[in-house]
Amino acid sequence: MSFRDPEPTSNPLSRAAEGFRIFTFSGIDVRLHWMWFLVAAWQMDQRKGVYQSPLWMVCEYLGLFLLVLLHEFGHAFACRQTGGSANRILLWPLGGVAYVSAPQRPGAQLWTIAAGPLVNLALIPVLWILGSVLFSMGLLEMHPDAWRFLRTLTFINIVLLVFNMLPIFPLDGGQILRSVLWFFIGPLKSLKVASIVGLFGGACLVGYALWTMSIWTGVLAFYALSQSWSAFQAVRSAETRP
Repeated sequence: MSFRDPEPTSNPLSRAAEGFRIFTFSGIDVRLHWMWFLVAAWQMDQRKGVYQSPLWMVCEYLGLFLLVLLHEFGHAFACRQTGGSANRILLWPLGGVAYVSAPQRPGAQLWTIAAGPLVNLALIPVLWILGSVLFSMGLLEMHPDAWRFLRTLTFINIVLLVFNMLPIFPLDGGQILRSVLWFFIGPLKSLKVASIVGLFGGACLVGYALWTMSIWTGVLAFYALSQSWSAFQAVRSAETRP
C-alpha cells in the first residue's frame, strides 16, 4: 500500500510515530515504524511449518519489505521527475508511505501515483523468468524451501499490485481514479468522487473482513474509510467557503 501526504504533519500516522531511520538513498530517508517488528514476529509465527528452516520465514518477510520499498521508491523518483519533492519513506505494518509533493497538475499527480504499481507490474515477468530458469535447473528438487520462497514472493508481488489498484482512496487505485477525473472535472470534484467511491469500497472491505474473519483486512478497511471520509469532509468544507 502507498498512502502519500505532501504535508506529513497533517497525517495522524506521522504524528503518532515517525519511525527511525535505517538508511538514506539518493537523498531519501527510509524510516521504519517500530510496530513493524511486532507484526513481523506475529506473521512469522503464523507461518510456522511452511518451511523446513525458519530462516526462510525471515527471508520471506524481508522479501515483502523489499517489494514495498521498491514500490515506494517508484513513487518518490516519479515525483522528482515531475519537478516535485520526495525525501522520506516510512515502512509500517500496513505497507509503505512515500511522502511526496508533486506539482498540482493532474499529469504530475497521475505519474507520481502510477509509478509505484508499475514497479510491481515490471517485477512480474522478472520473477516469472527467474522462477522458470531455476525450476529448469532443478531448484524444486534440490532446494524446496528456496523454490517455495520464490513462488511466495511472486504471489506477494501480485497481491500488492492488485490490492493497491483497488479504487479505494487513498490506495493507489483511488488516487489514480482521482487524477484521471481531474483532467475532466477539476481537482475538487475529482477528489469528491474518489472519496465517495472510497467510502463504498471501504464498506465492501469491511464486509469482506467480516466474511473471512480477517483482523488485518478489517484494519485496512478502517484506515481506508477514515481517509476517504476525511477527504470527503475536506471537499465539503472547501465547497462551502465563500
